[in-house]
Amino acid sequence: MVRSTAGARRWFAVVTAATAALGVVTATAHAAPPAPVVTRAALDPALVAGRGADVPFVEQEAENATTTGTVIGPDRTAYALPSEASGRKAVRLAPGQHVEFTLPRAADAITVRYSIPDAPGGGGITAPLEVAVNGKQRRTMTLTSQYAWLYNQYPFTNDPGADLLHPDWWITECSCVPAQTTPAPVVTKPFRPSHFYDEQRLRLDRTYRAGDRVRLTAPVGTNAAWTVIDLLDSELVPAPHVNPVAANVLLFGADPTGRRESADAFDRAIAFAKRHRLPVYVPPGTFRVDRHVVVDDVTVEGAGNWHTVIKGREVALPAPAPDGSVHTGVGFYGKPAAEGGSRNVHLRGFAIEGDVRERVDTDQVNGVGGALSDSTVSGLHIHHTKVGLWFDGPMSNVTITDNTVVDQVADGMNFHTGVTDSVVRNNFFRNTGDDGLAMWSEHRQDARNRFERNTVQSPVLANGIALYGGTDNAVVGNLVADPVREGSGIHLGSRFGAQPFTGQVRITDNTTVRAGTHELNWKIGLGAIWFYALERDIDADVRVVGDHFLDNTYNAVMLVSEWAVKDRYSIGNLHFQDVRVDGTGTSVVSARAAGSASFENVDARNVGAVPVNNCGAFNFPATGSEFALVDLGGNDGWLAPWMLPNTITCDDRPAVVPPPAPSRW
Repeated sequence: MVRSTAGARRWFAVVTAATAALGVVTATAHAAPPAPVVTRAALDPALVAGRGADVPFVEQEAENATTTGTVIGPDRTAYALPSEASGRKAVRLAPGQHVEFTLPRAADAITVRYSIPDAPGGGGITAPLEVAVNGKQRRTMTLTSQYAWLYNQYPFTNDPGADLLHPDWWITECSCVPAQTTPAPVVTKPFRPSHFYDEQRLRLDRTYRAGDRVRLTAPVGTNAAWTVIDLLDSELVPAPHVNPVAANVLLFGADPTGRRESADAFDRAIAFAKRHRLPVYVPPGTFRVDRHVVVDDVTVEGAGNWHTVIKGREVALPAPAPDGSVHTGVGFYGKPAAEGGSRNVHLRGFAIEGDVRERVDTDQVNGVGGALSDSTVSGLHIHHTKVGLWFDGPMSNVTITDNTVVDQVADGMNFHTGVTDSVVRNNFFRNTGDDGLAMWSEHRQDARNRFERNTVQSPVLANGIALYGGTDNAVVGNLVADPVREGSGIHLGSRFGAQPFTGQVRITDNTTVRAGTHELNWKIGLGAIWFYALERDIDADVRVVGDHFLDNTYNAVMLVSEWAVKDRYSIGNLHFQDVRVDGTGTSVVSARAAGSASFENVDARNVGAVPVNNCGAFNFPATGSEFALVDLGGNDGWLAPWMLPNTITCDDRPAVVPPPAPSRW
């Protein structure tokens, strides 16, 4: 979650044109098809066994496939195409070039993650991609960049030629506030391009066997100057679920062709189902719904998210709504908490396809929203909404399982204000425009919630998983990969007006990979897990146990406070146990705040700089740093006696040594 702050956001040099975002390239060609390489978050699956979501598809990275194109990357620099790719690599195809994948197991459906250029004036283009299997042309996909390519400062714009949205903010490009600088700095356009990728699903004409070859070709006549393929997911789609004992939306006038708007038909089916204590059934088809469907005490189930698609257009409202929305669009919403919220709602087995192309923070154009207590959301595929699932409490006992949330302009899922006793388990998030998963305890505490066994890949802004205050919450068994800017893998922050952290916070058995981004305003690298004391102390009982931090761009662990409050707020009562750190560009621990932490059985290897970069609160007293480390034994490869308890080892901006790829411990 990122909210407006008095400062512009960027890491390194401005990308001056869309093609410059392609990054470092290396030509590649393969004479014979390689054996299929299956990965999870671009890693050997053995490195992340038992962590992250158990998904129905298998992932294959384009850079591991046969191609006549060019591998781009690796590159972790923000505003460059490789940095937003899974594993920080992808394949660029010129017209006439292809990339070919060998199926590792039987499949009748694929998902292609790709990027194509924006239109010169913004708004996106469409372009063809040919799909052949075993050398025979099967389908042509129509790719689009209409939901990609954001520019400029928060909350961003679709216009590559726009002037600065906030000339009164400090920007790193000139190290100045442009509106207060004479002569005014020249800002190269497009300014800070990002959010390059999208993905598209395709059913094949039949089931293909393991060993069959799927070739993706940018045709010679394509209007796209280049087509970047990041990865291919393949799977077998289950047969449609059928429920004959239900209120079928077709009987209430819903149109499965998507030509006519069906929101009123959904309302009628829901009202009938509630009176007769039946579920609502949405059969195979594409149903157009251009507004919220309000749900309370009802089950809405589809035939499966490959079969039932509920698709809507974003609609401008004639006047702003009471909640500040200026648009509406497809989404299933509980009643507002102020009206008592909704209960006993069960949503399962369908896709929600939105039409959100820009970020308007006041808009309620999320896939699922409102307040839902004693409810479940499962088996949904949510695409092109603002936030996949955003819940405004107080509310309790919601279970979110087995969903796929991709290509969002903001968060993947957020528990906002007083959400309690709820679970988010076995969900897959990719290409969110803000935190992949968040608990935001604004006004009231989020309490006793669990984020468990989820996968978050390539959040292009902010963090994979973030906790902003809260009581007795847990983050367990998740996999987070490739955060890009202004955040990292896992984050605990006293910020955004959040309530304090209290009770025990458990960060247990998670894995991050290629996490730790370069923080724009501070011009330093963040940790794979980072703690930020901005508005108050962080002093709850925080337990980081059994986590693996792999291939860290900078630090594995960072503790930091804003300079203006560094002598007011501290970070303490942290406990790290049974942790593995495999590769850091700089340190294992970077302490830039007052406080303390204990370490037990924390093992590290391939450390790029001094293992403990202890700056404390930057006062450098004769008694040592204001941050103390407690060695409880069993620490290997990094924590030497001379560093204890609080030796000042401060290097404000240490040199970065790229670590080797992680391997089995």
